[in-house]
Amino acid sequence: MARYKLILAYDGTGFEGSQRQTRWSSSGASHSTSRPRTVQGELESALRKLGWPGRSVTLAGRTDTGVHASGQVAAFDFEWAHSIEKLRDALNANLPVDVAVQSVEIADADFNPRFDATSRRYRYRLFCQNVRDPLRGKLAWRVWPEVDESWLIEAAQVFLGQHDFAAFGSAPRKGSSTTRTVKLSEWKKADGGWQYEVQADAFLYRMVRRLVYVQVAVAQGRYSIEIVAQALEKPQFKNRIPAGLAPAHGLTLVEVTY
Repeated sequence: MARYKLILAYDGTGFEGSQRQTRWSSSGASHSTSRPRTVQGELESALRKLGWPGRSVTLAGRTDTGVHASGQVAAFDFEWAHSIEKLRDALNANLPVDVAVQSVEIADADFNPRFDATSRRYRYRLFCQNVRDPLRGKLAWRVWPEVDESWLIEAAQVFLGQHDFAAFGSAPRKGSSTTRTVKLSEWKKADGGWQYEVQADAFLYRMVRRLVYVQVAVAQGRYSIEIVAQALEKPQFKNRIPAGLAPAHGLTLVEVTY
């Protein structure tokens, strides 16, 4: 028996998030449980086809419905008599086309992909165009009016360092801390559009999508950077910044570090 660490990549379009869950649905007087399609559920199903007797795999983090990943981390215990390469290939043979194991390694017996993580890095893509682009728009947010380059770059710098991000996301548990340390926050031109890289010790629920939405509002001239900085320093002023989230399909979990 060994603990295995996997790096997963997936197209989040067809998933209702990464975490397995149970959802109740009703029709008239009858009630039934339905299980939404999740990355965790697909991975566990593939493992069971290989004889895995476990109940649950552990993921490094939760991604929302429609969010993608190229560096999600999963761990589980398994008695496997073959090489790690054969485990990777066997899993991929049993996984659907929108999720794949990128690599496998044996981890320490007490490795926990969620609680051992020291930082996570996300990437958000957008492009500015006044008409829809069905292909490009699958993995990036189409924004119009166009953003101002200098304002976009300047807005990203406001979030660097340790702050109370209560105005930019929800705590994972009621009453838990909303203070986070952002180590990287920058925009770069890429593929004819923009790419936002953000890395922090941890993120609040929907924090990255909120940060992107607010920065785009600033870069379109709808709000000032000063108002955003004020909401960061004094979360009680969160109503002064625009309410909204950047669409999920532009977001990718790129890396989890340990």
